[in-house]
Amino acid sequence: MDIVGFLKSQFICHLLICYIFIVSGLIINFIQLFTLILWPINKQLFRRINCRLAYCISSQMVMLLEWWSGTDCTLYTDPESYHKYGKENAIVILNHNFEIDFLCGWNFCERFGVLGSSKVLAKKELSYMPIIGWMWYFLEIVFCKRKWEEDRKTVVQKLLNLRDYPENFWFLIHCEGTRFTEQKHQISMQVAKAKGLPKLKYHLLPRTKGFAVTVQCLRNVVSAVYDSTLNFRNNENPTLLGVLNGKKYHADLYVRRIPLEDVPEDEQECSTWLHKLYQEKDAFQEEYYRTGTYPAVPIIPPRRPWTLLNWLFWALLLLYPLFKLLINMINSGSSLTLASFAFVIIIASVGVRWMIGVTEINKGSTYGNNDNKQKQK
Repeated sequence: MDIVGFLKSQFICHLLICYIFIVSGLIINFIQLFTLILWPINKQLFRRINCRLAYCISSQMVMLLEWWSGTDCTLYTDPESYHKYGKENAIVILNHNFEIDFLCGWNFCERFGVLGSSKVLAKKELSYMPIIGWMWYFLEIVFCKRKWEEDRKTVVQKLLNLRDYPENFWFLIHCEGTRFTEQKHQISMQVAKAKGLPKLKYHLLPRTKGFAVTVQCLRNVVSAVYDSTLNFRNNENPTLLGVLNGKKYHADLYVRRIPLEDVPEDEQECSTWLHKLYQEKDAFQEEYYRTGTYPAVPIIPPRRPWTLLNWLFWALLLLYPLFKLLINMINSGSSLTLASFAFVIIIASVGVRWMIGVTEINKGSTYGNNDNKQKQK
């Protein structure tokens, strides 16, 4: 087996990536814990430090997409809007069709220098996930239970807290609320029919309340909405496990910049505006499936070296003691020591596989299904 083939073997790939990501992530989470003492003293310094610490974690994921798998990401957008990306606060609307759509959203953030400060509206369960979930806590991510009566007050308060954020940030939001599946699509279209809303072919019905509140709370702070539609060429079905295995994909991302003043302030009018936007997104999907392209100029934003350099830093820092420990264990000849080491490696691999499982479509949220059950009662 040649060296490249050996390094890209699933076992070596998963072993090294699991170890570096988990150990570095826990170290960073531990450092983040100590930054809490800065909050009452200098809140803005706390935020700036945590943006950099969060980047050390999230950029490792982006490195896998950009450098390890070599996935190509082509951006389709208006050249005039292109020069504003990364220089203003924005709400980014993403479609939710693929297992790695969140990773492509992060890649979009990274290319324009806002990955460390990017925000999301995430389900509460993710806040308990070690490394990424804990990282998000220190980034002041907006978590919700997806029960609007319980969430509204918390979401509003968290969004208002971002009004004085010291870094340019993008607030990434999946308005559909859950990842697209055929079953959820059927349920969603039943709801659309019952409410007299236009049917969608490639999207779920958007949940408008969260978006409307986000716009209300961040108005005059956020400059624009970036309507983003992601697809993969040649009917590719990308997975995070495929990225880990070094599989290359070809992503196309269509982004429209819509000034925030074009989004209505009234909640009902904002809801109508969002439904119309998703009809347009459906048309863009139809066009893409028919022609393989979007109605905009294709641009490939240059890769920045920082994701790779960050990963190399952690690899050099953490692999030497690992190999030294392994050699010492082998030299000791102790079966118990070797068995303990193997057990730790297995636990680490299972832990990362669990985190991968969170992204898998067939293990996704039953949110839409629960809504349907309530509707039928």
